[in-house]
Amino acid sequence: MAAPTLAPPAPASPWGRLRWTLADGVTLIGRELSRLRQEPGELVVALIFPGIMVLLFGYVFGSSIGVPGGGNYREYLMPGLFAMVTFSSVMAVTMRVATDASRGVMDRFRSMPMARSAVPFGHTGADVLSGAVNLVIMAIMGLLVGWQPHRGLWPAVQAFLLIFLFRYAMSWLGCYVGLAVKNEQTADQMLPLVFPVTMLSNAFVPTGGMPAWLRVLSDWNPVSALTTALRQLFGNPGAAVTHPSWPNEHPVAMTVLWSVTLLAVFVPLSIRAYRRKGR
Repeated sequence: MAAPTLAPPAPASPWGRLRWTLADGVTLIGRELSRLRQEPGELVVALIFPGIMVLLFGYVFGSSIGVPGGGNYREYLMPGLFAMVTFSSVMAVTMRVATDASRGVMDRFRSMPMARSAVPFGHTGADVLSGAVNLVIMAIMGLLVGWQPHRGLWPAVQAFLLIFLFRYAMSWLGCYVGLAVKNEQTADQMLPLVFPVTMLSNAFVPTGGMPAWLRVLSDWNPVSALTTALRQLFGNPGAAVTHPSWPNEHPVAMTVLWSVTLLAVFVPLSIRAYRRKGR
């Protein structure tokens, strides 16, 4: 049975409600980060996984895959790994939200005088901050194996901002799914669904040799859009358009479009799902 819900005090003005939500959201971000420190196993995996991916794909697959137009495969690969890890983060948020919901933590939050939208904001904000640590580790590993940005500081900053934008959008998708599923076991069973999306992209191999119908799916895949955008902004191999399509020719705009669409859909859905859970 859900804990009794207390009506939180409503600030008089919209600006007051916004400040209230942000203050509670920052508190919950701190709670999520504190939980990571208390669960060292999860933290260690989160820190080691990006490095393993760089070494595994860069050296195991790198010797057998040709880069379109020539170039170092590990430089071709790194934008794809950035995109893959960013997309896969949806499951981490799903698991954390589903765990809190199934263990009664969400009910406890609803019984407290806090902004109703603060809990989803706390989960998604904490994911972006923890993702920043993963991104730094991946970038360092990439530099060690031969990857580097070639177009200067500002395009590189734009590339990393694009990663954060897309990750934030994916975290809201994960928040909604975590609220929609019944428990963490169900969320865990959904993990394999992420990998076909990441593999059906240009993250690891060129898509020019795919059948036409499969190539269309890959072109419109958000992982492909982010990967191509990063290759262009970093100046890495594989950024040239091998076959004409709008996502290939405008990858930055396509990634922003995907991100804005996901936010527009799943921010209100997540907040509504959280509120309905308490009824």
